Amino acid sequence: MKIAINDHRKVFAIQEEFSATFSNFKLEFHAKPHQSAGAADNEYCKHSAHLSECRTVHESGEITITPHMTAANLQQNFRDVYGLGVEVFKKSGTAWVSTADSAGLSLEELNQ
Repeated sequence: MKIAINDHRKVFAIQEEFSATFSNFKLEFHAKPHQSAGAADNEYCKHSAHLSECRTVHESGEITITPHMTAANLQQNFRDVYGLGVEVFKKSGTAWVSTADSAGLSLEELNQ
């Protein structure tokens, strides 16, 4: 799947596109991108926010997401290319659990 990224898109639109393909996952956008070696902040962008409010790199383009991509690679691509800090969560029963501890697994593997 490909998701268009630009400053005018809203956070919830990206989340809905992602979840339409990967129904057992959701993306949360950090208010400020976290550093690669640092801990993620727990402040998330509002779902109604424009991407411009959540990112440091204002390039427009498309991000390609495949089932074989790891959660860590997905997060890194959002951060490196578009300046967006994202976190992937997996549905576990009725709760959403961060994939941080298993970010090296592919989305396909995490879905099983």
